[in-house]
Amino acid sequence: MIRKHEKPIALRAGIMTMLVHGILLLLLFFSIHWKSVQPMQIATVELWDHLPSHPIVTPAPEPEVKPEPKVEVKPEPQVEPEPPAKVDIQVKKNPVKPEPKVEIKKKEIEKKPEPLKVEKKSDEDLKKLQESLLKEDTQLNKQDKPKSSPAAEVKSNVAVQGSTTDTSEMAKYIGLITAQIKQHVNPQVCGNGKPELQFVISLMPTGYLIGKPKLSVSNATAACNEAVERAILESQPLPVPKQADLFSQFRELKLKFRPNEE
Repeated sequence: MIRKHEKPIALRAGIMTMLVHGILLLLLFFSIHWKSVQPMQIATVELWDHLPSHPIVTPAPEPEVKPEPKVEVKPEPQVEPEPPAKVDIQVKKNPVKPEPKVEIKKKEIEKKPEPLKVEKKSDEDLKKLQESLLKEDTQLNKQDKPKSSPAAEVKSNVAVQGSTTDTSEMAKYIGLITAQIKQHVNPQVCGNGKPELQFVISLMPTGYLIGKPKLSVSNATAACNEAVERAILESQPLPVPKQADLFSQFRELKLKFRPNEE
C-alpha cells in the first residue's frame, strides 16, 4: 500500500524509470542500425570477338593566312613655291662710251755709247811693275822674325810653374781623400786577392758628395764594391782645396782603390 505522503515521490520515480528505459531502447536501436550495409552493385559487360576498326580522323585543314594588304603611303604633296612677282622695271641703258685710245708715241732715242778710251800700258811698264813687286816680297822674306819679349818668356815660365804646382796640389788632395776613405773600408770583406776598384764622385765646395758615387771599373765582388761605396759615404766631408781655380778640377774625380794594399 502506498501512503499518501509517498505518492508524489513514487510518481517521480516511475517517470524517471520510464525515461531511462526509453533512452536505453533508443540507444539499442541506433547501435544496431548505425552501419548501413550497401547492396552489391552488378555491372553488365559485353564481350567482343575482335576490336572494331577505328575510323581515320582526317585533320582539319589549317586556315590559309591571307597576306595583309600593303598600305600605300601616299607622298605628301609638294608645295611649290610661289613664283616671285614680276616687277617690270624699266632700266635705262646708258650708252657705253668707248674709251679714247691713247696714242703713245715712242721716242726712239738711240744714244751711241762713246768708246771708252783705255789707255793700254805698254809691255815694258808691266814688266817693271812685276819686278818691283818681286823685290818687295824678297825683302820681306829676308827680314828676321821678331824676337819674343822677355815679359812673354816670364809669363810662359810662370804658366809652366803654375801647372806643375796645380798638379802637385791635385795629387796631394787626391791622396788625402783616398786615405780618408780607406780608413772606413773593411778589407776582410774584399777577400785575399788583389781587387781594384774605380769610383767617380762629384764634390761640392763643402766636401760633401753630389749624389751617390758611381762604380766605373771593378774586378772585386759585389760585397767589396758595396763596402767601398759605403766607406766613401761615411768619409764625408772630404778634404778639398779652397782655391776656386783648383777646386774646379775636383768637381768630378776618378778615385782608384786597392783595399788589400796598405
